[in-house]
Amino acid sequence: MKSVTGAVVGSLVWLVIAPGLVAGYIPWAISRWRVQPPLLDTSLTRWLGVALIALGMPVLLDAFARFALQGRGTPAPVMPPERLVVFGFYRHVRNPMYVAITSIVTGQGLLLGDSRLFAWAAVLWLLFHAFVLLYEEPILRTRFGREYGAYCANVPRWIPKPRPWQGPLKGAE
Repeated sequence: MKSVTGAVVGSLVWLVIAPGLVAGYIPWAISRWRVQPPLLDTSLTRWLGVALIALGMPVLLDAFARFALQGRGTPAPVMPPERLVVFGFYRHVRNPMYVAITSIVTGQGLLLGDSRLFAWAAVLWLLFHAFVLLYEEPILRTRFGREYGAYCANVPRWIPKPRPWQGPLKGAE
């Protein structure tokens, strides 16, 4: 069993490396955080951008924390979780980290009025989708078997469902 401390440290490092790169450095490199005129010529798009960022950040942080504390591992493939993580936002959508990152980058595009960030968000989602289909899901099916199969049958991959799945691990949070 991995130590919780090691899982927390590993998750923090991976948080800085992966989301820090794709939702921080690359959007900065694209936009230099320059505010342009609002998209669709309305400040409502800026508020929508703020909302997407504000919604995405806690989902991302919660998902990373759950990997370390409940899964006893990290989101990084080099130190995967020992237990299937199906709590919190994972009861609404199977890939809350990827949804959160895409939301944050889309929100940056709306806030800054920079449509190039939408293109980056679309590329990110395509990369996430390919990674999930070609690597992550096959690994999880092998590692967690029927437990993962039941999870997939009840929780959507990308679009969060409003009511959380109450699967066989109900009450184990």
